[in-house]
Amino acid sequence: MTDTQELSALADQHLPPEVAARWKGLLKPAVQFDWAAGSDPVAARLGGEPELPIGQAWPQWDGHGPLTFIAAFECAQIAIEGFPLPEDGRLLFFYFDGQVDDGEETVGAFEPGTRGGARVLYVPADVEVECRQAPAPLKPYQRQLLRAGSVTTAPEPGGARIAAVFGDRAARGAGHPLDAAAFTEAVYDELSVSVCHQVGGYPSSVQRPVEYEAVAAEVPGGSGRVEYRDADRWLLLAQIDSDEASGMMWGDVGTLYWLIQEPDLAAGRFDRAVFTWQCC
Repeated sequence: MTDTQELSALADQHLPPEVAARWKGLLKPAVQFDWAAGSDPVAARLGGEPELPIGQAWPQWDGHGPLTFIAAFECAQIAIEGFPLPEDGRLLFFYFDGQVDDGEETVGAFEPGTRGGARVLYVPADVEVECRQAPAPLKPYQRQLLRAGSVTTAPEPGGARIAAVFGDRAARGAGHPLDAAAFTEAVYDELSVSVCHQVGGYPSSVQRPVEYEAVAAEVPGGSGRVEYRDADRWLLLAQIDSDEASGMMWGDVGTLYWLIQEPDLAAGRFDRAVFTWQCC
């Protein structure tokens, strides 16, 4: 688990003082998850059967079929400074993962018209729930209980936050210390974990920064110029990595991402979250 002190030391080692100070000011807290054992408080569940409000229909993508349950996060176990999650209740994540149509339909921000293929449900703590079996032909992923750990995350070199503060790569010019291989590799080595399930903080994009995909999903027709100012408004609600223990494999060792804007997060408008995924 990475902390602020470790990342700050890397910045001081590799960057000029003024650049290091500005970069350190961009660090964000997050929560990452690993296996719960013994008396560990359970903060998240991957796979298995979800607990849905009594009487609520199983999430469907109209015209395509049921969505697969991916994960549930216990909001009371996840406290992140500056990231206004509900104080209690549970967030449930669903995704049209290819089981229904043998992978014919690809869901993601990069595919216009597929937004209904992923969903986030918030279930308040005082709502009565029941364990629900997945409808055919869905088969649930292997259930896995996870504990939460606080971490510090850093902005991706090509991400919107870096561009907003330092300018994009063209504006920074060749040879900028932020783009030096020694610094970017040191930060990557510090942040890298083998399986990264996360809420809040900066995403770990497999390809281009995922915030830009969220913006592209909002552009009519799925095309148009994406500005870093627009991308910088998107926050990482959750990322679910490929995980052998749960039988989850997103393409070629990919990751699922849900992003949301802060006003929607604060207001609990989780239906406005945007889903995308990336793989190698």
